[in-house]
Amino acid sequence: MNAPTPGAIEPGAIEPGAIATEAKAVLAAVGTVVVGRERSLRLALAAILAGGHVLLEDVPGLGKTLMARSLAQALKLEFTRLQCTPDLLPADVTGSFLYDPADRGFTFREGPLFTGLLLADEINRTPPKTQSALLEAMQERQVTVEGRTFPLPRPFHVLATANPVEYEGTYPLPEAQLDRFLLRLDIGYPPPEEEVEVLRRRLARQREETEVEPVLDTERLRLLQQGVERVAVDDDVLRYCVDLASATRGHGAVEVGASPRGAQALVLVARALAVLDGRDYVLPEDVKECAVPALAHRLTLRPETWTSGTTGVEVVTELLGRVPGPASSR
Repeated sequence: MNAPTPGAIEPGAIEPGAIATEAKAVLAAVGTVVVGRERSLRLALAAILAGGHVLLEDVPGLGKTLMARSLAQALKLEFTRLQCTPDLLPADVTGSFLYDPADRGFTFREGPLFTGLLLADEINRTPPKTQSALLEAMQERQVTVEGRTFPLPRPFHVLATANPVEYEGTYPLPEAQLDRFLLRLDIGYPPPEEEVEVLRRRLARQREETEVEPVLDTERLRLLQQGVERVAVDDDVLRYCVDLASATRGHGAVEVGASPRGAQALVLVARALAVLDGRDYVLPEDVKECAVPALAHRLTLRPETWTSGTTGVEVVTELLGRVPGPASSR
């Protein structure tokens, strides 16, 4: 595959090399408080540069909240943490109209959705009615309350966490909700040397709280996101993304495969990964790097397959070895 010729760079646009430099500075800043996790941080930042949302799914205590807060601080985004509970109401998320005695009228009080980066902690602990309140916000970047629509700030991103091993008092996310997440990331346990470094840093700072110095601001992040939109994608790579998504629909273990939104997710994140490497064009390796976190959570497995222990991750990994991709020039 030959590198495609990118489109003309508009005045004021940021070159991919400059985006890569600033993105690496963000990752370096986050790395001052988050030990290791390079792959997860790289993919989470790529999702943000692509304008999407991320689901961090793993057991408690692995630093998911710290990762989200640190990214928000480095990107200088307004950060709000929403602790999801079974009694959380939609109005607790979107906001509501309250009576103001001084004005003798109702005024809208914004909910936690009105922020730059929302951490929805343990999103699977809140009931479906409240989960659905996030759908419009995540897809349309707006909320509707009592027939009135309110736009959310730009940029607006959701980083949600979920505990996949605890089911008591939880509500599984419906497929429509999962589909709104550009990526789902599994954090995993750190190796022993990284875990020792976590303890060492905690002792050195002599306090629980961590702080990350801002690297970007909101306007600069918007410009970086616009730069990602100008990354060229060869037709062969587009076909590869479609072939991967289509292959999930015919897999024997899958009841419902990835929709066209899955193929779109591959393209969006692959462009951001290309930019992180300083390129203005996408390689097949970029698609392969994000295929599992972009597609696995969009698959509905057959009941008999699910009970046997087969996972969406295994299905997508198998397809990466089966579906032929274009030749790379790397």
